[in-house]
Amino acid sequence: MTTPLEYVRAHRDAHLEELKELLRIPSISAQPDHKGDVRAAAEWMLAALATAGMENGRLIETDGGNPLVYADWLHSGDDKPTVLIYGHYDVQPPEPLDLWESPPFEPTTRDDGYLYARGSSDDKGQVFIHVKAVEAYMKTDGRLPLNIKFIVEGEEEVGGGSLAAFIKSNASEQIKADVVLVSDTAMLTPTQPAIVYGLRGMSYMLIDVTGPARDLHSGGYGGAIDNPLNVLSHIIAQLKDMDGVVQIPGFYDNVRNLSEDERVMLGKRPFDEAAVLDDTGAPQLWGEPAFTPAERIGARPTLDVHGIIGGYTGEGAKTVLPSTVHAKISMRLVPDQSPEEINKKFIDFVQSITPPTVTVNVRAEHGAAASITDWTVPAMQAASAAYVKTFGNEPILVRMGGSIPVVGQFQSEMGMESVLMGFGLPTDHIHSPNERFYVDNFYLGIETAVHFLQLY
Repeated sequence: MTTPLEYVRAHRDAHLEELKELLRIPSISAQPDHKGDVRAAAEWMLAALATAGMENGRLIETDGGNPLVYADWLHSGDDKPTVLIYGHYDVQPPEPLDLWESPPFEPTTRDDGYLYARGSSDDKGQVFIHVKAVEAYMKTDGRLPLNIKFIVEGEEEVGGGSLAAFIKSNASEQIKADVVLVSDTAMLTPTQPAIVYGLRGMSYMLIDVTGPARDLHSGGYGGAIDNPLNVLSHIIAQLKDMDGVVQIPGFYDNVRNLSEDERVMLGKRPFDEAAVLDDTGAPQLWGEPAFTPAERIGARPTLDVHGIIGGYTGEGAKTVLPSTVHAKISMRLVPDQSPEEINKKFIDFVQSITPPTVTVNVRAEHGAAASITDWTVPAMQAASAAYVKTFGNEPILVRMGGSIPVVGQFQSEMGMESVLMGFGLPTDHIHSPNERFYVDNFYLGIETAVHFLQLY
């Protein structure tokens, strides 16, 4: 009789071709023109779950948002745990297109062993790993070793509003489980797995600064009418110092301090400064002097400007004082920092340093709380053992700098811990041109997921 592991090894090529089908769908949730493509990806995922042997599959329609994909298989009995597998089928915009070496939605394998496509690592490739692991059991044993539910959303890349609302609703009981399994993170190297036990949260802010009622000639009014672009620059310059320390009063009040034991554990994460600089093209590292690079990336809050909009940016010169300018700013948060409290402190501070020569409007776009998981829970131990069986190495526990908004919500509102068992790599170029997924880790990820379902 064929075992689940034998099944996945025999069907590697087929699994990769199926993934390519999904990757060809440009399910860009941030761009309204792709609304139909986003739905097509949801329908594709629903069909894939049915093929894998999952039951009760359906699209959960949301209030104006993208559908949630749900399916389950619940026949292992009440004495077996229930695992909720979470992922997302939406992707980031591919721009700038001219920096892609192959079309972003035409999956391409290269001699370096990677599959190149938008969404290959974040997150279509990783969530599809679990679809194939489930299929392996259903096609060989005819059943799963535990109870499984899937919830796959289409708005993770734009804040996850529809799933957040669903979790707050009475209907959320249908996704209740003993633990959530998430693959949307990275290993440290192709052979060194990592389990993320902490995620940063997010506050995303928009600033509008308005001066004169219309654009003004700088020769006729410069020096007498304040320039909103100058004012916005001064505001941004006061938000943090040259070492990255945020200057907003009270910003660090609730930051949970790292214990010495945790600093030792985080110190086990290998950090190759030369490799990081080579990969990023940055001339040197930067950040709070009192913390290591690994701590700055995963365990410290940040504030970053992502866009400044205003004034003339076309070819040639145009000397105007712009009427209105804008900035997009995010703050990555750590455990015990409340997005709502940080939003208020940000707004109060920006308003306090804005001169009376302009008006300012500051608003929160979206946010999410940070999360941290007890690394001693049985599901974490099962994930660790599954990695060892596949890769031969104990995973290193790390805190990730990014945010998966729903993980904090699963924890705070539903009492469910999440195991972040990722198979991407730090060099996968997620959110950037030439996103890629290491093909061997796609295959081995399926094997690891097979082991996890048996070991938990």
